[in-house]
Amino acid sequence: MYLYAFDDEYLRRLCADDGATKHHFVDYFNNAMLLKLSRKVRSFADLEDIRQEVFVRVLSKLCGAEGLREGAKLGAYVNAFCNNIHFEFYRKEGRTEPLPPGFDAAGDNVSPEDALVTAEARARVQSVLSDMEKRDAELLRAVFLDERDKDDICREYGVDREYLRVLLFRAREKFRSRYRPK
Repeated sequence: MYLYAFDDEYLRRLCADDGATKHHFVDYFNNAMLLKLSRKVRSFADLEDIRQEVFVRVLSKLCGAEGLREGAKLGAYVNAFCNNIHFEFYRKEGRTEPLPPGFDAAGDNVSPEDALVTAEARARVQSVLSDMEKRDAELLRAVFLDERDKDDICREYGVDREYLRVLLFRAREKFRSRYRPK
């Protein structure tokens, strides 16, 4: 591939819709994009879609008010469009649709044995919490079961975040010693 030195005159001819210049522009950047994108795209159809989109956008913006002012930067201008369209192409493809309301994937695939084990573990946790000191049990429920905001819990208990961490550590240790007796 040869490198072409673009200039302001080339840009002026391209914006004036000169046939020979437009043919050279498409031919030159078609080859450049083929080399650039051939390693990055998943299929030849994707490569063609991206190349066509680059030409459409570059030629429509190039000579407008927001277009390029210096012909020497034409190669970098087209390259930036190519990169952005390539990323946009695959980013759009990677988006997923939200799940319908009420969809519960875990609930659909739980075996009866797993459900029983989960219910037994839940009952065991509640039993251990009911045997603990009220403050420790409420703290563990608030943080781990209710998943409340820690700043709200700090205000409720009148402590700062560092001391809340200490209280949680102590409550967890008490819970562990009761949950798995030695």
